[in-house]
Amino acid sequence: MDKYEAIIFDFGGVIINIDYEATIDAFKAMGITDFEALYSQANQTELFNAIETGAISSQHFINGLLHILPKGISPNRVVHAWNAMILDIPKHRIDFLQELKKSCPIYLLSNTNEIHIDKALREWDKHSTASIHEVFNHVYLSHEMNLRKPQREIFQAVCQEQRLNPANVLFIDDSIQHIEGARAYGLNVYHLKPGEEIQSIFS
Repeated sequence: MDKYEAIIFDFGGVIINIDYEATIDAFKAMGITDFEALYSQANQTELFNAIETGAISSQHFINGLLHILPKGISPNRVVHAWNAMILDIPKHRIDFLQELKKSCPIYLLSNTNEIHIDKALREWDKHSTASIHEVFNHVYLSHEMNLRKPQREIFQAVCQEQRLNPANVLFIDDSIQHIEGARAYGLNVYHLKPGEEIQSIFS
């Protein structure tokens, strides 16, 4: 720990549990049989990239999905399907982060959108009296930054704003393309594997 001046954490799949297949299955059930070709952890079409970079509103995004869904599907059902991937946040992870912050600044950097983050923060609040903004030194969200991982610019923006030397920062993510982007920028990286807990990195 002493060799890092800060740690940047991904959110989905690292702190909050995520099930991409749940959203894929929910949209398949509504009639988009090739939804996994449109959206996956590794590859997204422009509609999904646009909402994650704040280029379009949530309403525009929902309307875009309704356009390719059978008639009669309600916007609320689309939101429910889109949020199906957002699962729970185990309390022990939040407890660990609060303890870790005592010895090192910690930051959150997430590719997300208004719809997902609303659901995710409700899950967070179920297990913590401290808000996510109190636990992390700063929270960086792609749709607020108009950038997304693995773009070099998003890592650069965080490090410049916080006056961090990338060579002294650890970045933790579960997506290999984000890991590769962070490494190319100069960050130290840790690729969290399925089932692996963040606590094990520091033990």
